Amino acid sequence: MQSAAIPKVIGLDLSLTCTGVAGEGWTDTIRPRTGVRGHPRLAFIVDRVADHIGGADLVVIEGPSFGGGVAHRHEDLAGLRVMVRHACWRRQIPYAVVPPSCRALYATGKGSGSKGAVRDAVRTRYGVACDGPGRYDQADAYVLLAMGLHHLGWPLAVVPDTHRRGLDGSQWPILEGLAA
Repeated sequence: MQSAAIPKVIGLDLSLTCTGVAGEGWTDTIRPRTGVRGHPRLAFIVDRVADHIGGADLVVIEGPSFGGGVAHRHEDLAGLRVMVRHACWRRQIPYAVVPPSCRALYATGKGSGSKGAVRDAVRTRYGVACDGPGRYDQADAYVLLAMGLHHLGWPLAVVPDTHRRGLDGSQWPILEGLAA
């Protein structure tokens, strides 16, 4: 009897300056050159995201944060999220959108869990060290990946019930044939 292959899930913490990307056992960042703005920056990020999502069974994207003082760059960031979702759609890759509070809840047990607490949880629970520039973006992306695999029936680690509630507040696509 052959066991089913673990689905390829990619987590994305989208940002205009440092996008976090994660797959099972790895993290990366996408960082446009300093001073690049507007369409060239968006195109650069979307092209690099496309390199990472090829062949994915599911992409899990962090949704918008309605706090944190990002009003001055809201339009470009919203555009980036739409462009990445469109890139998934064009490739027929299902995607999920996870609110930041659900990502923090899944990682730390608190919807208001700090970036540092999320990073520590990724190191402790999954054994993945997120260090250096982009460490919080990488950790967020790893939690999104873990949430996607958990949703599909392939949890990377045991997660307390209090943390699993983060899965409930997320927008999951209907995926037939991918769960265990």
